[in-house]
Parts: sequence; C-alpha cells; structure tokens
Amino acid sequence: MKSLGKFLLFTGQLFVRRESFSTYVSLVIDECIKVGYNSLFIVTIVSVFMGAVTTIQTAYNLVSPFIPDYVISLVVRDMTVLELAPTIIAIVYAGKVGSNIAGELGTMRITEQIDALEVMGINSTSYLVLPKIIASMLMYPMLVVLSGFLCIYGGYLTSLATGIISGHDYIYGIRYEFIEFNIAFALIKAFAFAFLVASISAYKGYFTTGGALEVGKSSTAAVTNSCIAILLADYLLAQLLLG
Repeated sequence: MKSLGKFLLFTGQLFVRRESFSTYVSLVIDECIKVGYNSLFIVTIVSVFMGAVTTIQTAYNLVSPFIPDYVISLVVRDMTVLELAPTIIAIVYAGKVGSNIAGELGTMRITEQIDALEVMGINSTSYLVLPKIIASMLMYPMLVVLSGFLCIYGGYLTSLATGIISGHDYIYGIRYEFIEFNIAFALIKAFAFAFLVASISAYKGYFTTGGALEVGKSSTAAVTNSCIAILLADYLLAQLLLG
C-alpha cells in the first residue's frame, strides 16, 4: 500500500508546475521517436511470426472435415485483435521501452541530473516523465493497429506458402461475422497498457538510489511490474467490458 500511495502521489505531480506547451511538444516528439519509431522492427518481426504460428497451429487442431477451412482465419482474426496484438506486444513493449525509460531516469537520478533540475525550480517529474507517458499513449495504439494487421497478413502469407487454406477462404474467414467493437476494445486495452508501462517504468527509474547496479535492478523491476500490471489490467478490462 505504501508503494501504491507513493506511485499515486508521483503521478499527481505530473500536472503540477508544468512547463510551456511548446516545450512539451518538442519533448513529446522526441519521445515518440524513441518509443514508437524505434520499436517498429521488433513489433514487425514478432507480429508476423505470431500470425504465421497461430495459423499453422489452428489448422493443425481443426482437423475435422465438418469444420470449414475459413474458421482457421476467423480464429486467427479474433485471437489477434483481442489478445495477441494488444497484450503480447505489450509484454515486448515493456521489455524494450519500459527498461529504457527506467534505465534513463535511473541514470539521471544517480548522476544528480534530476536534482539539478529541481534546484533550477523545474518540476522534474512533469518535465521528464509526462512527455514519456503522452508519447507512449500516442504511439502504442498505433503499434497495436500495425501489429494486428501484420499478424493477419503473416497468417495469410503462411496459408499461401503452405497451402493449408486457400487465399479466398482466408479472406472470407477474416470478414465472417466481424464484430466492430473488438477493434475498439483492443484500442482501449492499448491505451491502458501504454499508460501502465510508461508510468510504472518511470516510477521505478525516478526513485532509483545507489549506483549502476541499482539502475539495472530498477530496469528489471520496471519490466517485471509492468508485465504483472498488464496481465491484471487485461483481466479487469475483459471482465468489465466483455463480462
């Protein structure tokens, strides 16, 4: 409870003694490049292979002649949109972006750069952390949309390469009984996960004490706690919105 209270006070400080709007614009753009553009490669690789593997495994398990082939891509679509793209990519995102945020802020803390900002009268929490959270909430939903498309496309390429399902049946299954709310639900999860990863990682890095060893421990704790928070939020959102 003490850590939770400290975290809530930390997030509350984000909106106190803020800098000018133009300052945040430049900072947010820089952070968008770090958390979004620099994550494109790993998101692309993971997404394509997730779609390919899901297609193959689904086809392997649906061996009954009474089940039409288009069910394979239908399963891939629903798994991709609802779970794989927002949640699995969030774990990857936490490992890459979360550890980077915690390491950056932890290094600034132990080298007294954050203390220097406070001496100059700058709210270091708002100046350093708020742009990272905003950038994360802007870029991660875009990564989720890209991941969902690449998962489905990866499954399509796999179906053509292996012949387990025809391209026509795959496209038909993707469009069959499509529920539009699934897209909205995936984006809701994306916004929640983006906030959790950025804020928890920033919190762990900001309050780092000690030396280089403690910075490494803060990065590890940031990734671990972010993953746990993602899984808990995934369950709660599913219970609230789908239950």
